[in-house]
Amino acid sequence: MTGSGGGDVDIDRLPDAVFEVDGAGRITAANAAATTLTGCRRDELVGQLLSTALQPRDSDGRSLLAQGWHSSARLRSVTRIPEQEAWLRAAGGRQVRVLVTGRYERDGEGRLTGAVLVARDGARRRPAAGDGIEIISTVSHELRSPLTSVKGYTSLLLNRWERLGEEQKRMMLEQVHHDADRVTRLVTELLDISRLESGRLVLRRQMMDVVPLVNGVLEKVRMMESQLVAEVRFPENFPQIYADPDKIEQVLTNLVENAAKYADPRTMRVFGDVDGAFVTVAVADKGEGIPGSDLPRVFTKFFRRAETRPTGSGLGLWISRGLVEAHGGRLVVESEVGRGSVFRFSLPIDPPEALR
Repeated sequence: MTGSGGGDVDIDRLPDAVFEVDGAGRITAANAAATTLTGCRRDELVGQLLSTALQPRDSDGRSLLAQGWHSSARLRSVTRIPEQEAWLRAAGGRQVRVLVTGRYERDGEGRLTGAVLVARDGARRRPAAGDGIEIISTVSHELRSPLTSVKGYTSLLLNRWERLGEEQKRMMLEQVHHDADRVTRLVTELLDISRLESGRLVLRRQMMDVVPLVNGVLEKVRMMESQLVAEVRFPENFPQIYADPDKIEQVLTNLVENAAKYADPRTMRVFGDVDGAFVTVAVADKGEGIPGSDLPRVFTKFFRRAETRPTGSGLGLWISRGLVEAHGGRLVVESEVGRGSVFRFSLPIDPPEALR
């Protein structure tokens, strides 16, 4: 394919954004739809590294080109890039949600020489926040990307096991493991939405320790966010609480993951305090902060700030607040632009009088 200068196919006539990339990951051509999608002029795109110009990220906020190319490019037998969701940095710092597909270009020995990428505006596919059917549709769409990845990698492992190196096998299995966790989280979110809205959420409460749970969540998140460094500070003899451990872990995981994505993961703080009949747990970050105009909307469905790297379904904080309130507690946020944010939730210490 060629640009508007002529050739076999005039990519300016194609309705979707097309980017041609060379073996070094540098954009060599971009069509008119690409300039419309990104808001960038053609001369602002051509000649730039794709990873720098558009900073593509997956639905979890991780760079898709952290090593110059997506990890699948290391497998010489792979030529097709299955459709997946991504976020691109557009003009003015905007974030554009797209659905990307394409193919790798390789020489006779399978070495990567470039790629052709096709991006379609994903906003047209996102339903507006509304009733349960729309919520199911949104979360179901979020499931598509990890399931496509799991299917692709497991097929490769089954069909080419003997021809794959140990490093390649490990990379694919790690990705399948991560995507399976992502599917589990999304299904749990979907069930929680239904139960919270219908008032049928069942909490399996028991007396539990918060501090070991915090440390366990940090270890799990650190497996995917290797730079995570968190200061953990709780008073001695921090009291047990009467709560559902799985739901509190879900809340903590969401807050820690958000702090790692949207701020410096090396400066996180998790701390607790006792306030009368309640304990409080806070996750603090040193990031860009949230403007006052956005604070009232942070806990609403599908809210994701355009100025940051929007990721996921936009339901995590709404669900987290619902889970905390189901325990008789509160989840609040304090933030200062340029300094960071603190998400703090409170939970009752003792079980209700009737259960003592």
